[in-house]
Amino acid sequence: MRILGLETSCDDTSASVVEDGRLRSNVVSSQTALHAPYRGVVPELAARAHLDNLMPAVAKALKDAGRGKLDAVAYTRGPGLMGPLLIGKVAAQTLARLLDIPAVGVNHLEGHVLAAELEHRLRWPVMALVVSGGHTDLVLAKGPGSYRVLGRTRDDAAGEAYDKVARLFGLGYPGGPEIDARAAKGDAAAVAFPRPAMPGTWDFSFSGLKTSVLYHLKGRVPKGRELNDLCASFQEAVAETLVDKTVLAAKRFKAKDIVLGGGVAANSRLRALMKERGEAAGFAVRLPARVLCTDNAAMIAHAACRRLSAGGSPWTGPCDPSLPLRSWA
Repeated sequence: MRILGLETSCDDTSASVVEDGRLRSNVVSSQTALHAPYRGVVPELAARAHLDNLMPAVAKALKDAGRGKLDAVAYTRGPGLMGPLLIGKVAAQTLARLLDIPAVGVNHLEGHVLAAELEHRLRWPVMALVVSGGHTDLVLAKGPGSYRVLGRTRDDAAGEAYDKVARLFGLGYPGGPEIDARAAKGDAAAVAFPRPAMPGTWDFSFSGLKTSVLYHLKGRVPKGRELNDLCASFQEAVAETLVDKTVLAAKRFKAKDIVLGGGVAANSRLRALMKERGEAAGFAVRLPARVLCTDNAAMIAHAACRRLSAGGSPWTGPCDPSLPLRSWA
């Protein structure tokens, strides 16, 4: 089964071709420079950029994939920004109508859960941590299409916390890559920032950690070695919070593998710590390549392929910016 995927949920325009679980092409056009001056994504600007970038991305993805008949066009129907989501949906439905093939709406979060499967053979059930600018979700996946969301963030997602703390540090947007780079040169034990445990629940909360950084700074902007140490200390607190709860949940629910997904899953310390503590606890830790962590159409096409291969019908419901992750199997 050969599927063209489109991803336009936020600020990356992507098109990809996946064939029977194999990645044939994956084109991503980033809007980071467009939104950087605003220190966040401007929905109207993102939507206009998708209009400019989507068809060139589709043309390149099809060319890179080589000749072959498409069986479906997949698109992200949520969660995300409504304007960008609608652009992807209309483009997918138009292409599907022209080619007389189905259009398949895919949940963006399901794409992140299944992204690792493009490179690894997963053993189910899987404990998946989806961590990005808008989501910090802990998901027990019993198989493709069978999901139980155990916990979510109660306030800022991990990626949002990175962006806000980066601003306190006087760094640019997006904050994650800059903090990660400086943390590599710092001492993670320099400042004992809190690890918000949220006992009795699988949920996450990073507002207290962000406030702790604010109080530590007392209005000043750190420089040089102190800045590197603060980046390392903050990053360690985030990574340990995410990793320890994920590994504990994997034990509790008898998962076989642990997978990461979402933009923050590209963070070097999170990847290293999850590998270290997950494997020490007896789990295989499956880390997608960084290009498959950030928003990409390959995971959307693969999720659609999984659904259609299992006999599921194409789902083309309305776009939903708050679309929850639900089972379909």
